[in-house]
Amino acid sequence: MATDAARSRAATHAPVSGTTTFAAALMIFGGAMAIFEGISAIAKDDVFLATRHYVFEFNLTGWGWVHLILGIILVLAGCAVISGALWARYLGVFIASLGAIANFLWIPYYPLWALVLVVVNIFIVWALCHGMHQEIPGTPHPS
Repeated sequence: MATDAARSRAATHAPVSGTTTFAAALMIFGGAMAIFEGISAIAKDDVFLATRHYVFEFNLTGWGWVHLILGIILVLAGCAVISGALWARYLGVFIASLGAIANFLWIPYYPLWALVLVVVNIFIVWALCHGMHQEIPGTPHPS
């Protein structure tokens, strides 16, 4: 019985490397910034540039909800990655990819900040994928 429980835990939780911890910290930071970005857009703050004739034009409130939801999910997944949950790593790669795309489409509204968050999301994807490779038992570590 105890060995089945240990195997089940090992299948859903893995040791966390430094790269994965870095990814989790970036997930929490990037998610918090997306939450603030979303709240600011929903509140119709005047820090955003209103562009005309943009191909991917949504109203500012719609973009705000997109960023708010992605940010909340990213923060929660980041907290789960710290605890070693494997599902959170896969979710983190998916949500960070969506966040990079959303921030790329957000460039006309707030260019510098959007580019910074695109880079943060790309680092999250890289760190999660690289950390998973390092933590798989039996794989040689590239030196």
